[in-house]
Amino acid sequence: MGSYYNFKKVQVVPKAMDFIDIVLSKIQRKTPTVVHPNYQISRIRQFYMKKVKFGQDCFDEKLDQILTDFPKLDEIHPFYADLMNVLYDRDHYKLALGQIATCKHLIDSVAKDYARLLKFGDSLFRCKQLKKAALGRMCTIMKRQKDSLAYLEQVRQHLARLPSIDPNTRTLLVCGYPNVGKSSFMNKLTRAEVEVQPYAFTTKSLFVGHMDYKNLRWQVIDTPGILDHPLEQRNTIEMQSITALAHLRAAVLFFIDLSEQCGYTVAAQCNLFESIKPLFSNKPTLLVVNKIDSMRIDELSGPERARFDALVADGDVTVCEMSTYTDEGVMETKKSACDKLLASRVEQKLRGTKINDVLQKLHLAQPLARDEKPRPHAIPESAANRIKLEKSDPNRKKLEVDLEVEGGGAGVYNVDLKKLYQLKEHEWKYDKIPEIMDGKNVADFFDEDIESRLEELEREEERLEREGFYDDAEVEMEDSDEEALMEAAKEIEKKKQLLMRESWLKKSKNRAIMPAKFKKRSPADMANAFAERGMDVEERSRSLVRKRGRSESRAAVSREPSQALSLAREQSLAAKRHKSSASVTRDRSTMGIKNAAQKTESEKVLHFAQRPRNMMAKASESDRRILTKMPKHLFSGKRGSGSASHR
Repeated sequence: MGSYYNFKKVQVVPKAMDFIDIVLSKIQRKTPTVVHPNYQISRIRQFYMKKVKFGQDCFDEKLDQILTDFPKLDEIHPFYADLMNVLYDRDHYKLALGQIATCKHLIDSVAKDYARLLKFGDSLFRCKQLKKAALGRMCTIMKRQKDSLAYLEQVRQHLARLPSIDPNTRTLLVCGYPNVGKSSFMNKLTRAEVEVQPYAFTTKSLFVGHMDYKNLRWQVIDTPGILDHPLEQRNTIEMQSITALAHLRAAVLFFIDLSEQCGYTVAAQCNLFESIKPLFSNKPTLLVVNKIDSMRIDELSGPERARFDALVADGDVTVCEMSTYTDEGVMETKKSACDKLLASRVEQKLRGTKINDVLQKLHLAQPLARDEKPRPHAIPESAANRIKLEKSDPNRKKLEVDLEVEGGGAGVYNVDLKKLYQLKEHEWKYDKIPEIMDGKNVADFFDEDIESRLEELEREEERLEREGFYDDAEVEMEDSDEEALMEAAKEIEKKKQLLMRESWLKKSKNRAIMPAKFKKRSPADMANAFAERGMDVEERSRSLVRKRGRSESRAAVSREPSQALSLAREQSLAAKRHKSSASVTRDRSTMGIKNAAQKTESEKVLHFAQRPRNMMAKASESDRRILTKMPKHLFSGKRGSGSASHR
């Protein structure tokens, strides 16, 4: 487990009753639910034993998740361990986790004992009662952990709100009396928005902000205010600052207010610095004098100045002056603190044992001389005689920056890219680049006088308008052939529109369209239809009633109307005879049956086969409908949790 622990990954700890409901619901959903007394006793034992074992696994999984997610105080960084001791009490925290571990062990013992008893169950009822007793004892054990689970859930919620502090990164630690300007300084350096108010202990917990310096990421920690009294009398808010000072490898910035606007005297602030100075050992320390807009160090006098000089007499403390109100000295303080911390970290690494391992892997190559022949440095004369560039020299060569300033500055000045072209003739640099279209130069087809000609044409048009040349409207004359053609086209278009209109009216009628074979037609309608198609109805009727002769040259004999009617009647009778001769569809239920007795027997067999489906209200073998989704005998009545023991 690394020193940087992410407390936000700890999962929610459910309440005791919710814990039990989750596990029992999972047992009901994930294990078989149907068993009958006529099963073999081994199968019944296996059925209930599976439920007990699955319940044990569910409890173990949830409890293991709790024990794994919560940090172990002996395995995490000492800063986190002491911070959790200050916030939650180490003993209470360990006791809660220990009770959860004991609960898991007891549940495993209950499951093991009842699994052994289930092996000797001699009936379904006895196996069921053993299963019920096993799950009941597991739930009772979980109910006793109600207080521990509630405490761990509160710890989890508070842990998730703690800032993510990396104990090993580059850190600036801000400390001091309340209301000396610590939070204001942090808001100046980082994007953190720590609340600033004119009363003590506005900051009640640790706040973290981040900034960049020398392309490195820095961590700034704002601590609550500390008062000058013994360690055992400090409250939880002050102990958070003491814990951070004791365990974090950081540059300590102790803030002091000489103007005493914070409500505490200079002597009290000096006493606090001396009382917590042992926590600053082996750490770069800066004594930051804030609010210099009200009072500076030079304005101190008497015993206060002597007391202040005594704090910095050792030489280990760097004094910085600044004002968060006017921003004077804020960046200088930041730079001084960061540089001191970087130097301290490098010095610690050099004193460590790892530096020897790194130096053993490095090899510095030294070139060896090939012979004794001297080879002095060869510097070109042009380089040696080059005049050093000075901005104040008026005769120096103009740079691109100077040209930009003369040309109007950034956003206005355009860089001349063509002046560095290397061409045969200097005048060619600014020639227009030819435009090629379809393999030909556009300039070859360009008329240089086109603009002057266009202006001349416009002047001529203006003159004609002034003289009234365009006032008389021209009368277009059309010849007779063109007029006739236009009239014919109009008639065709008109006829086309009428046909489209008729077709639209026929289709838009809101009625069923009768098929053509069912429409009633009179003989007169048929005669008119044939006449429109150019067919002779009389000739057709004679050809139908004429008897076939032996010679085609025999003259046609005219028939009487009565003869034509008799011919139509004969044709109708022939059609009826043809219709009656068609095959008749037989009843498929009587196929393969010899007599009435066999038919009666087959109907009995049919009714007997349909009886199960009739009892289940099924329409056929393929009917899979569930008519009653929630049977009343299973979902009615007032039953508490755990009383549905019908399975």
